[in-house]
Amino acid sequence: MIIAIDGPAASGKGTLGKRLAEHFGLRHLDTGLIYRAVAKSLIDAGHALDDRTKAVAAARALDPAAFEEKVLKSHAMGEAASVVSAIPEVRAALLAFQRDFAAEPPGAVLDGRDIGTVICPDADVKVFVIAAPEVRARRRAAELKASGQRADEAAILDDIQRRDERDRGRAVAPLKPASDAIELDTSNLDVEAAVAAAIGIVEGAGRSRGPRA
Repeated sequence: MIIAIDGPAASGKGTLGKRLAEHFGLRHLDTGLIYRAVAKSLIDAGHALDDRTKAVAAARALDPAAFEEKVLKSHAMGEAASVVSAIPEVRAALLAFQRDFAAEPPGAVLDGRDIGTVICPDADVKVFVIAAPEVRARRRAAELKASGQRADEAAILDDIQRRDERDRGRAVAPLKPASDAIELDTSNLDVEAAVAAAIGIVEGAGRSRGPRA
């Protein structure tokens, strides 16, 4: 089974991806980390984030086993990843990796921004997670503070709104729900309620498909 979870920054898709993978016994891939790792590689080497040649080379040289999740999860790295992910050649370089991960038995949960539309268009279940920008900014600020980082909620909100505009407006794989995705608004849900709702969506999709031949 392949579950595709898409949505804007700080909508809760990463947490849902992990919890759904645990619940259904599947592997999980936070595809955003891949783009963050490309961005970090460019920054560490002193290259511009929009240097296409260097960005593609970094994408092809990635080693997921070496990812430093805490570093990659920083707000600054998320903003940088949004720039890198808008480069078509970078997305193409990482496409095969993501599809291979999804295809390996027994299946996987992938979360990102173009899973249901581009990476896994034939996913068994597609969920598009949304939340009000103000709610997402508040969540991200709390997350950063909990990890000991400084957080300016107003600045985070501005960044989130800019990222939303950039993600939705890019020429390749823009952020949008797949035509057969089920929308889940987490604005007024805590983590456990959101997880329960997502599990219900997956189980409901399974019942509607019926047993496989």
